[in-house]
Amino acid sequence: MNILVINGSPKGAGSNSYQLTTAFLEGMKQELPDIQTKELFISRMDIKPCKGCFSCWSSTPGQCCIQDDMGQNIQDLLWADITIWSFPLYYFTVPGPLKSLIDRQLPMVLPFMEEKEGQVGNGNHPSRYDMSGKRTVVISTCGFYTAEGNYDGVYSLFDHLCGRGNYTAIFCGQGELFRVPELSARTDEYLSYVRQAGKEYGKGGISIETQELLNQLLLPRETFEACADASWGIDRKGAESGRESFGATRESDTLIFTRQMAALYHRENYPGKDIVLEMYYTDVDESCQILLGRDGSHVYTDGSLIATTRIETPAAVWRSIAAGEIRGDEAMMQGLYRVKGDFTLMLKWDSYFGSSHPQVKGEEAAQSQKNTNMNILLIPWVVLWIVPAMHRQWGCLMSIGVCALVPLIFYRNKKTVYDVLTNVLVTGISIAMLAGCSEKWMVPLSYLFFGLMWLLSCPGGQVPLTAHYSMNSYGGEDALQNVLFLKTNRILTMLWGILYLLTSVFTWFMMRTPISGLVGLINSAVPIFMGVFTVWFQKWYPAKVAEGK
Repeated sequence: MNILVINGSPKGAGSNSYQLTTAFLEGMKQELPDIQTKELFISRMDIKPCKGCFSCWSSTPGQCCIQDDMGQNIQDLLWADITIWSFPLYYFTVPGPLKSLIDRQLPMVLPFMEEKEGQVGNGNHPSRYDMSGKRTVVISTCGFYTAEGNYDGVYSLFDHLCGRGNYTAIFCGQGELFRVPELSARTDEYLSYVRQAGKEYGKGGISIETQELLNQLLLPRETFEACADASWGIDRKGAESGRESFGATRESDTLIFTRQMAALYHRENYPGKDIVLEMYYTDVDESCQILLGRDGSHVYTDGSLIATTRIETPAAVWRSIAAGEIRGDEAMMQGLYRVKGDFTLMLKWDSYFGSSHPQVKGEEAAQSQKNTNMNILLIPWVVLWIVPAMHRQWGCLMSIGVCALVPLIFYRNKKTVYDVLTNVLVTGISIAMLAGCSEKWMVPLSYLFFGLMWLLSCPGGQVPLTAHYSMNSYGGEDALQNVLFLKTNRILTMLWGILYLLTSVFTWFMMRTPISGLVGLINSAVPIFMGVFTVWFQKWYPAKVAEGK
């Protein structure tokens, strides 16, 4: 199969629309690995405007009198089984050089008039060549917040060229976002949908579900337009009044960057009180304050607000973090920037400034909404430690019953290896006690197993036990890539593991005293104090690291 890509962007390979086209081709090649591809970059070609002389119809049939690159282009169009037209929207239609190529296709048709069934418009010309079986894809980006309502001219043009419904179109608004590294997470996600569309097209056609994802806005309209306006670094009031002078009023790059960051603020996640984020760019000695309020975000440059959180960073470092070139937590651990004041903002950064994602449907959505639940881990152990002390036989049977019910909970929660291991250990210990094994050995052994389970998850390279459960409050599984989050949880998991190892020793001795029946209650009360410490440490430790201490 032969595929011809016609890149009509003046920016050539650096165009936003070409990024979508490349992703679409990658998807097609997954399904059709043996395709042959040619690419025409119109910006590099000599394609003169049509003279309207009609010599290609009368004097030299099928041959244009203009000697330039168009003759080869026509041969390439005839060679292709699928032609992909890739271009940005220019004044609601195709760029001028691409329109010249379209005009110069006149030698490909005959001069006679004809009416085609289902044709668009009144009047047509028959093709000089057999074009049956050829397919067309049109891929384009525009600078508006949506493609809807802005491609009437393009639809009209290709309806005439191909016939209405005889081509596949992928039109994407907010095209300028594809050149913003700081938004690569969102644009890469969209490109994955384009890649999927290419794969499906290779099978026969793009599914409704994928088309719906392609039609989603990359960013909400208000957010996108605020980012777009800020990117120019021009005072809008001055420009609209005619007083604006670009060179005189151009804002600094750091201020433009801060305004764009502020535009990404999700006011629907307003925490109930205003937050003042102060960005101090150390390399240019410039400060900007962002007020995050109920009605949106506002940027101040006069330092008039009292900062609740202050980030001291070189501008280049923060840009690299925003662009995904380095993780924010890694940069913090390396001491590349510091955070002072309330660290809560950093812990919830994605909820305030993260990209908006389209809704995922079906089974994938159900899976992504499942969270781990530490109660699944703890309840079987608590039952084992308390109830058998009251009545050995019924207590052990109850422990086994609880473990039998746990798998039912997995339908609503995401299970971990520690949930499964807990079920195995608690069931095994309960059966051993029913079989006659002494409580004086089995109960201390249960605390030992529990403590070892925590400690063995601490070595580097593994995800510590507590992280599997606390990640729900810090962005889900993305938190497992956060170095500071993992280090905090590794320390806490180690402390909990040591606590339960000591508990096993304490329990062994206590089980040999007259108050052995109270072991379960006493040992269940002690972790309450460790729980209070855990809540405090989860906030204190990251904040100290962020301050560079």
